[in-house]
Amino acid sequence: MKNWPLAFMLFFIQISCQDVITVDPPTEAPRLSVDALIRIDKSEPFTTAVINTALTSSFFEQIEPTDVDLITISNLDYSTNENILVLNKNQLGHYSGTRETAFFTSGRLVLNIEYENVQYQAETTYAPAVPIDKLEEGSQTLFTGDETEILVTVTDAPNRTDFYLFDFSFDEYLVSEDTFYPGQKFQFSYFYEGGLKSGYELEISILGIDEQFYNYMNQLIVQAGGDQGPFQSPAATVRGNIIKISDNNSTEYENQTNAYILGYFAVSEEYKKSIILE
Repeated sequence: MKNWPLAFMLFFIQISCQDVITVDPPTEAPRLSVDALIRIDKSEPFTTAVINTALTSSFFEQIEPTDVDLITISNLDYSTNENILVLNKNQLGHYSGTRETAFFTSGRLVLNIEYENVQYQAETTYAPAVPIDKLEEGSQTLFTGDETEILVTVTDAPNRTDFYLFDFSFDEYLVSEDTFYPGQKFQFSYFYEGGLKSGYELEISILGIDEQFYNYMNQLIVQAGGDQGPFQSPAATVRGNIIKISDNNSTEYENQTNAYILGYFAVSEEYKKSIILE
C-alpha cells in the first residue's frame, strides 16, 4: 500500500505522454430482436401469449421497441376449433393473444413473423417443468461477503430427460439438465451479488425447456456474464431458432448469419415460488 502513490504517479506520467486515439465502435445494420418465450401455467384454462419486438442499433446502445407487420402462432396438430392465433398490437413492439391453454401444450407450434416484406419462422413444442419444492435463505457468501444465498430445492420428474431454465428475477438466469440427478431431489445455491434487503419478497421461477433452448441460453448467459436477459442484444450474436424463410417455406438461408432474428421462440411450463428475506 505504501508504494501505491508512487506507482500511480508513474502510471499517470506514462499515459500523459501518449497520443489520444479515437476508436470507432463496431457497427452493423439494425437487426430485429424478438422476445418470444411463452410461459404456461397449466392450472389456468386460458393463456395469453406475449411477444415483444425490438430493433438493435449501434454497438453499446440500447435496443428500441419496433413494430412488425404480423405475428401468428399456429398449432399444426390442433384439430379443435381454429389452429391459428393472431397476436394483436397493444403498444409499440408489444403484441399479445389469448387461447385455451391446451392450444399451447400439445402438438407442433409454429411462430410466423412478417417484417418489411420478409417472413420469419420458428417451430417448437411445449416443454414441461417440475414445481419448486422449497426456497430457503442461506448464510454462505462468495467473494465480497455481501452476497445473498438462496437454496433452491426441486424434485426431477422420473422416466424422462429434462432441461430447466431458472429465472431469478433482475434478468438473472441459470440453466440445468437432469443428467446427474434424474428423478431425484436436487438442491443448489444461487448467490445475488451485492445482497438483497431484509423484508424483500423474492420470486423465483423454473421453466421447462428443450435441449436446443438449453444450449442457446447457456451460450447467452456465458456471454452476458449472468446479468443480461435472454432476449436482449448480446455482446456477440448467438443464433436463435427464428429464421428467414422463402415464399414456399423452405429454409434456404440456413447458413446465412443475417437470416436469423435475435431471440428465441419457446413454449415452457412455469412454476413460481416466493420467499421473504430475513
